[in-house]
Amino acid sequence: MTTPAQTFSTMRDLLRYAVTRFNTEKLFFGHGSANALDEAAYLLLHTLHLPIDKIDPFLDARLLPYEIDAALTMIERRAVERVPASYLTNEAWLGAYRFYVDERVIVPRSFIAELIPEHFAPWVNDPDAISNILELCTGSGCLPIMLADAFPQAQIDAVDISPDALAVAHRNVDEYQLQDRITLIESDLYSRVPDKKYDLIISNPPYVNSGSMDKLPKEYRHEPQIALAGGEDGMDLVRKIVAGAAQRLTADGLLMVEIGNERAFAEAAFPELNLTWLTTSAGDDMVFLVEAGQLADYKA
Repeated sequence: MTTPAQTFSTMRDLLRYAVTRFNTEKLFFGHGSANALDEAAYLLLHTLHLPIDKIDPFLDARLLPYEIDAALTMIERRAVERVPASYLTNEAWLGAYRFYVDERVIVPRSFIAELIPEHFAPWVNDPDAISNILELCTGSGCLPIMLADAFPQAQIDAVDISPDALAVAHRNVDEYQLQDRITLIESDLYSRVPDKKYDLIISNPPYVNSGSMDKLPKEYRHEPQIALAGGEDGMDLVRKIVAGAAQRLTADGLLMVEIGNERAFAEAAFPELNLTWLTTSAGDDMVFLVEAGQLADYKA
């Protein structure tokens, strides 16, 4: 679909058009924005190099022809190719944190990120006492960067099996100047992790079960499938993470794993563990916690 650029003159014109295009194409919004209006506003503001939280002052500003062309190109790519907005802009946000992203990593979205500013209270009593954190399946490196701020005394080892993902993570760690606090490790989960004990092991691993993988919206097809697919029940990597945690946690250490909508599969996979479900904006089904003591006698 091609629309003449001269049809538009203001941001308001483009915003209306973008919302209609996105709704007509029935786009899926699961990478930051919740609806067509928010997504359209973000893409337009980013494309025109305007503050992404202030659209009102610019709604009736007349745009230059090249600005209209750039905006229409962005709208059409989102509508026709179904590329996630974060890949079009090469940025994603978790709270106040901005991260570089591209197609080598999934778009950051984590309910664990909501818990970090509160220092995992009440499970962690003294954030300054946390000295070592292990984060598995780091992707873009977003969670270790947030963890470094929340736990200022901690050294963080962040692991991913994908060298492409780690290249993106390196870029983000460098941007936040945290090279002295975050060590990025290419490893299949624990295989190349240092032989030491961690106060916290955190992971947002691939957990989408095979039935759900077949039904993912087109937007998710642009993401690395290795970062999404969790096997028949979504628990393939989660089982390995839980099984290896006991020997790597301190005596009072904590394991936290995000599993999305797979609570039923998680509870079926670990019937002998009394999983503690942490409260997030999506309810009590997304992130579970296990204390080191519970894992002492656990047999995978």
